[in-house]
Amino acid sequence: MEKLLDIITKVNGAVNSFAWGPIMLLLLVGSGVYLSIRTGFIQVGKFGYIMKNTVGSLFRKGDKKDHGKNLSPFQAVTTALAGTVGTGNIAGVTGAIFVGGPGAVFWMWVSAFFGMCTKYAEIALAMKYREKDANGVYHGGPMYYITNGLGKNFKWLAVIFAILGGLASFGIGNIAQSSEIAGAMNGLFKLTPLITGIILAVVVAIVVLGGVKRIGQVTSYIVPFMAIFYILCGIIVIVMRITSIPAAFVEIFKGAFSFEAVGGGIFGYVIMQAMRQGFARGVFSNEAGLGSAPIAHAASSTEEPVEQAMWGVFEVFIDTIIICTITALTVILSGVLGTEGGLSAFSSKGAAAVAAFNSILPGTIGGTIIQISLVFFALSTILSWSYYGETCWAYISKNNKVVDYIYKIIFILVCIVGATGSGTLMWDISDTLNGLMALHNLIALLPLAGIVAKMTKDYFNKDSLRK
Repeated sequence: MEKLLDIITKVNGAVNSFAWGPIMLLLLVGSGVYLSIRTGFIQVGKFGYIMKNTVGSLFRKGDKKDHGKNLSPFQAVTTALAGTVGTGNIAGVTGAIFVGGPGAVFWMWVSAFFGMCTKYAEIALAMKYREKDANGVYHGGPMYYITNGLGKNFKWLAVIFAILGGLASFGIGNIAQSSEIAGAMNGLFKLTPLITGIILAVVVAIVVLGGVKRIGQVTSYIVPFMAIFYILCGIIVIVMRITSIPAAFVEIFKGAFSFEAVGGGIFGYVIMQAMRQGFARGVFSNEAGLGSAPIAHAASSTEEPVEQAMWGVFEVFIDTIIICTITALTVILSGVLGTEGGLSAFSSKGAAAVAAFNSILPGTIGGTIIQISLVFFALSTILSWSYYGETCWAYISKNNKVVDYIYKIIFILVCIVGATGSGTLMWDISDTLNGLMALHNLIALLPLAGIVAKMTKDYFNKDSLRK
């Protein structure tokens, strides 16, 4: 068994070096730059309008109409955010800083800035090219805008993406999350991983077997609570070290542009590590370019693609610019980066984040905050990714009900596997699958940039108030 794991680790490492190598990073950021140019940097020029009509709309009298078998616009957003805001915002960011240094934070910001437009484009295309089944339910995502946008000759690309997404749902969407939940529940209630896994499987079954509507209903309550809870707690922690904040930002910018060689290694190794970790963890966290979030947005009852797509800008902003930055500043301000042995001194990336919060807050309050956040972040991610995986396998099987049922049963049981096993290797495999998903998604996204630009221009030209 150990030999098999060693082989898997080596193969994954080789593929990962390509999936997140220089070419991929260039394609990822370059796509965001290109899409930003084609849409007139909508994330800047229309930022006020977007915030007013996304998060701002939540404070206005809501639309109470029945959305049928599809999700309401808000439920679609919270389902996508459930997958976006996950353990990557805590454990992933912490790990990135330990490996890439504080400079990784700056490159996360860069990936988020351009990622806002990338996710905007993904959602707009998913809305435009989605399909409605015989029951009136919408289905969409990269598979559909590849097939319906690029043409039937590119169906092979859609199938490959669907396979990668279907497999990733068990990794990033389940095992990696279940493992973090098991660790958090052990810290909070001393529950064994097996007990946690069984409880988690039951909870996930109740929600997932209820279909996308139930997933949307549950995430519409979980996501706002968990986001507000973590943000408020994080702000309190940062304020307690407010005098050190300027020095923390100096570390971030200094590390982002450091061309030092480490241990006699290659000149510029530090900046390359910072860029790689920043871009990789940025995408792992906000999923811009990954092609996953558009699957949830495509299930929205909204008719106007651009209106739903604007939520993509908001998602990346809240996920990376706000939540990931809070985690990053806490880790840097805490001083845990100076721990002897680095990340290996902790049992997990989540444990390193716990140590960071505990070093600032009295007693074990910080650890409790992180553990509670990890439970909700990870649970919401599991729920949303169950739908992503379901949609991917449904595309491949042409909506075969038997395949759908088998997938859900396996997905539920995998919660136990994830809770009782080590998530380290699965984190690495998930990272690789994410990179490959992004690669195939971006190959489709770039040729369709003109369509996105036209939709954007037509939408904002309809009404002079949309400025």
